[in-house]
Amino acid sequence: MPKRNAKAQKSNELDAPEFFAAINMIEKERGIPKAYMLDKITQALVSAYKRDHEGIGDNVTVEADEEHASVRMFIKKDVVETVDNEFTEISLEEARLSLPHAQLGDLVRMEIKPRNFGRIAAQTARQVIIQGMREAERGMIYDEFSSKEHELLTGVITRIDPRSGAVSLRIGSGNEATDAFLSAGEQVKGETYREGDRLKVYVVEVRRSTKGPQVLISRTHPGLVKRLFELEVPEIYDGTVEVKSIAREAGSRTKLAVWSADPNVDPIGACVGPRGQRVNNIVEELRGEKVDIVKYSDDPAEYVAAALSPADVISVTTLSDGKSCRVVVPDDQLSLAIGKEGQNARLAAKLTGFKIDIKPASAPEDEEPLEEDVVIEDQDQQEEIQA
Repeated sequence: MPKRNAKAQKSNELDAPEFFAAINMIEKERGIPKAYMLDKITQALVSAYKRDHEGIGDNVTVEADEEHASVRMFIKKDVVETVDNEFTEISLEEARLSLPHAQLGDLVRMEIKPRNFGRIAAQTARQVIIQGMREAERGMIYDEFSSKEHELLTGVITRIDPRSGAVSLRIGSGNEATDAFLSAGEQVKGETYREGDRLKVYVVEVRRSTKGPQVLISRTHPGLVKRLFELEVPEIYDGTVEVKSIAREAGSRTKLAVWSADPNVDPIGACVGPRGQRVNNIVEELRGEKVDIVKYSDDPAEYVAAALSPADVISVTTLSDGKSCRVVVPDDQLSLAIGKEGQNARLAAKLTGFKIDIKPASAPEDEEPLEEDVVIEDQDQQEEIQA
């Protein structure tokens, strides 16, 4: 008679030393606190036992003792004469087999051997443990990246969707790395991306979702420009120079208003840097986007005149509503003040928050605006620059 190959059956008995070794390894490799995992695992063991024994209530507990390398499960039962519910009650005779001094009315604690777990219960416990690990990792990632909202991060492009053009990036490192998606709407028109490239992105928001933290990033947000200046200009980073406002049309042009309380510090010169090195580094990161740096002023006339650079301004008159102004420029500067397709005047309006009426010097002020006169109004609210 041929011999049957008997497969060795794995014992359901918990190997406590291996159990605690695994917990320590999870803490070391994934950074998940041991106390958190022990809590999740004891909950999983109780849940598994309840799943396999319908009728069990909240009278099951698990004690994990790392010092003595033991994991023990107990069930609490009332000692009664007649047992109506075997899961919550025990007869005096049976109780005295384990506890000789048991009396009627006592609440006794009986140990449940782990080997009595059924196969389904063991699988349930394993699933709950895995879920607990996932939740812990997601929580750690969320905490890590929520503290980096409105900051500049560098990610590695891992995938480019050929249909939507959305770019997937891996940001962070180690166990606290996560994937972020740069949608087509948050990409700068004209920029090209390749897998493996490193890309600086601005973290707009971090949200919780069922699939883990969702990191919303952008290349078009004006905050990206501010963070780049903070990296390049020490005077902005330490607060000597303050960025008052930013107006941006991503990929084309940005206007930046800066100011310094220190009369010995030139805010524009600090941003430009020696031989333009600082601003050139930023323009290179923005892949050729023009950057105008202007000096902020509490005087609306001075501020609007500066915002319209590189055009020269003859005069700025603030109108009675306090939100509009009339600007007069030399005839040969009108096109420059307006900019291509009105961009320069539009950005100046967004930067200052003023409705700007631009007139050439040859147009008498008491006449109606000529066809070449341009009125620019910032219809949208000015972009908020996060501190």
